Amino acid sequence: MAIAAGGKPREAIRRRSAWLYRDWQLYVLVLLPLLYFLVFKYGPMFGIIIAFKDYNIFQGIWASPWIGFETFREIFAMDAFYNALRNTFVLNLLDLLIGFPIPIILAILLNELRIQWFKKGVQTILYLPHFISWVIIGGMALQLLATNTGIVNNVLRSFGLKAIPFLTEPLYWIGTYLGIGIWQSAGWGTIIYLAALTGINKDLYEAAEVDGAGRLRKIWHITLPGMKPTIIILLIINIGHMASIGFDRPYVLSNPHVTDVSEVISTYVYKIGIQSARYTIATAIGLFQAVVGLIFLLSADYISRKINDQGIW
Repeated sequence: MAIAAGGKPREAIRRRSAWLYRDWQLYVLVLLPLLYFLVFKYGPMFGIIIAFKDYNIFQGIWASPWIGFETFREIFAMDAFYNALRNTFVLNLLDLLIGFPIPIILAILLNELRIQWFKKGVQTILYLPHFISWVIIGGMALQLLATNTGIVNNVLRSFGLKAIPFLTEPLYWIGTYLGIGIWQSAGWGTIIYLAALTGINKDLYEAAEVDGAGRLRKIWHITLPGMKPTIIILLIINIGHMASIGFDRPYVLSNPHVTDVSEVISTYVYKIGIQSARYTIATAIGLFQAVVGLIFLLSADYISRKINDQGIW
C-alpha cells in the first residue's frame, strides 16, 4: 500500500514532465506575456504604498514617513473629488445605457446582409474610427462643432438657424461626448459580436425557416441567444469599469465652459497628481478607484451567475 501510495505522486510528476518536454515551445511562448504582466502590471503595484505615506520624491518611497489613512480622509473631504466621481459614474452609465446596445444592433444588421462586398465595406467604415487617436478626434470635433467657427454651425447659420453650443453648454456637451464615443468605438464592438455570430450553427436558421419563422423570429430565438454569452461577458466588464474612465476622451473634449460635467477621476488625478505634484493624493484616488471597480466587477459577475448561470469565470 505504501509503495502504491508513493507511486501516484511519482507517476503524476513523470506525466507532467512528459507534457513539459513535449510542449516546451508553447510554455516558452507563454512566458513572454507572463513576464510582461509581471514587470509592467504587477511590478508597479508596489507603488500603492505611496497612498499611505507622506511621499517625497527626494526621500523615495521607503524613506517617506507613514501617515496611514490620513490621505483618504483628506480626499473624502474634497468637494472636487465627489464632483469628479459623480461625473465618472454618470458618463459611464450613459455610455452603458446608450452605447452598449449599438454594437449589438449593428452586428445583427450586418449579419442579415447578403451582399458581401457591401457588408465588408460597411464593416471597414464602422471600425476605422477605432484606430484614430483621440487627439485627432478632438481636433475634428473642434473644427466641426465649435460654436463660432465650426462647419456645422456655419451651415446652420447660413440657413438662418441658431448655432448649437455642442462643446460649450453642459447638456449639449454630454450629448456630443456620447455621440463621438459611440462613433469611435461601435465598429470595434461590432466585430466582436460578429465573431460570436460565426459560432452559431447555420442549421438552426434553416430549421427555423422550414418552420415558417421570419427574420425577426430568427433574430429573437437564434441570433440573440447565440450572442448571449458574449453580451454577458462584455456587460460585466463594462460594469467593472464604472468607476474608471479613459483619460483621452474627456480630456481632449473638455474645456473651461463645461468643467462641472467633464471633470472625471482620470483628469482630476492628472491635475492634482501631475500638475500639482500631490502624488500621495493621486495614488490614493487611483487605489480607491481600483477597489471600487473590483467590487463592481465581482458583484456583476455574482449577479449574472445567480440569474443566468454565466459569468466571466
